Amino acid sequence: MSRAFVREADNAPELPLTRQASALPPGAKNYLTAAGAARLREELRHHVELEPPALVAASEDAEAKRKLLALDQRIQQLEESLRSAEIVALPGAHARDAARFGATVTIRRSTGEEDVYRNVGVDEMDLERSWVSWASPIARALTNAHVAERVRFKFPAGEENLEILKIEYEEPEEGGN
Repeated sequence: MSRAFVREADNAPELPLTRQASALPPGAKNYLTAAGAARLREELRHHVELEPPALVAASEDAEAKRKLLALDQRIQQLEESLRSAEIVALPGAHARDAARFGATVTIRRSTGEEDVYRNVGVDEMDLERSWVSWASPIARALTNAHVAERVRFKFPAGEENLEILKIEYEEPEEGGN
């Protein structure tokens, strides 16, 4: 009888699904915006200082053990990301007419639909917020584009001309967030 799908012990924690470490192209640097680095540092501080005591107190529970393991893995990912990060300053006022790393770009698709993309580091990506990695095809297509310019981009449904409507840069808030 195969034991491939049999759990060895009921109290053994299952390995949690964790966020993947940086998926950088070979030889690429781990670029982060200053605001992104601050967010990662704050997340690390939160995980190290606030979460472990409650989980350690409940560590007899298999679910708590699984959460503690996932937390430890996330802490390691954050530490590695921050250790290898190269913080990229936003361009000066004279260079903000073009979409570069850190830019939030509003585009109009061929359908008339408007989309907004923010060009950030691999470890800052958040597809729900349309924060795309600088290494992604859409970020590469928009890089160095100017307002009113049209950029050709191939979506899964087909190639389109994207009109650049607006380019903005987020300044880090006081305290780095």
